[in-house]
Amino acid sequence: MKATSNSKPHAEKLLTAAECASRIGLTVRALRLYEARGLLTPRRTEKNWRLYGAREIARLSEILVLKQLGLSLSSIVELLVNQESRFDELLAVQQVNLTERRNQMEQSLRLVTALREKTARGEVLSVEDLLKLAKETQMSEPTSDVMAWKRYEQARPRIEVPADPGSLPDYVGSFLFADGLVARITLERNRLFIQLVGQPPVELYAEGADRFFMKVVPAQVSFSRATPGKVEAMILHQGGFEQRADRAAPDAFEAAETALAERVRKKESAPGSEAVLRRVIGEHRVGKPDYEQMNEPLAQLVREQLPIIVPELERLGEVTKVDFKGVGPDGFDVFDVRFENGALEWGLCQAADGKLSGLYLRPTP
Repeated sequence: MKATSNSKPHAEKLLTAAECASRIGLTVRALRLYEARGLLTPRRTEKNWRLYGAREIARLSEILVLKQLGLSLSSIVELLVNQESRFDELLAVQQVNLTERRNQMEQSLRLVTALREKTARGEVLSVEDLLKLAKETQMSEPTSDVMAWKRYEQARPRIEVPADPGSLPDYVGSFLFADGLVARITLERNRLFIQLVGQPPVELYAEGADRFFMKVVPAQVSFSRATPGKVEAMILHQGGFEQRADRAAPDAFEAAETALAERVRKKESAPGSEAVLRRVIGEHRVGKPDYEQMNEPLAQLVREQLPIIVPELERLGEVTKVDFKGVGPDGFDVFDVRFENGALEWGLCQAADGKLSGLYLRPTP
């Protein structure tokens, strides 16, 4: 028997301009300005009064978040006009931003508390103490804000345009990032691909001159030319970061792939890898990772996930045994780590400069 219901769907609640402005804390003039710039298109009554519902308020939320992140109105117009509201991405940006601020405040509070305890004991603050306090004080929120809006911009839907077939060969070759990672750009039947060492190739789609995007992940690649015609570098736009890779020797990618394949075959971990892992686990357990020993994208990821990781490591207890399993196809050294109250698989990857460029933990398979 088919179930039926006599209930009617609730009508959407609509607000007048004055009501909307009052509830949000704006002025009607601000609403009119956003409308004039093409950011808002309120509905109209038969008497031409403006009405604001869920769609309009969602767009207002996007505008206000981007304003908070420091974008000018012109930049917001460029980012949002003719684009649908992406509320889940908006919430993700706010979550990242608030998490970063919370972590920064907790870190600052720990430092201030420790220094107050020191002065309460009658000790004089050292130059190192004062330097740490000064650095903590001047660490500004706009850094995370800028990254948050970059992440938001990178995640927006892209519009594919026809690529210029004549320019595609300009991009082909190997490119070297500052941390030693190598990427390769290849061309197959007028289709452009990017491949990082240890990863499969991903197709690039044109969105403008020297600008491309990926469909499998929210990331883009742009190319820089030293002089008209010659491409000297590529920039990877992903996760709120912009990482430059300069053109390298033609065989740089193949050499890096061969070296990685040899490490995988021999099950050869990076020098000091286990010691690094033990240090990392110890730092995470007390909530004090050494971000200076990580590249920027990894450091940001750790900051965001630290509130989840610390309680889990506290629950697991002390490390009792670490076994090296081998090298993954992506270049990660993989370990089985036994704790007093459980086990986890850890993987870490060190860049050519010695800093951690990748880190993961998951339940032991």
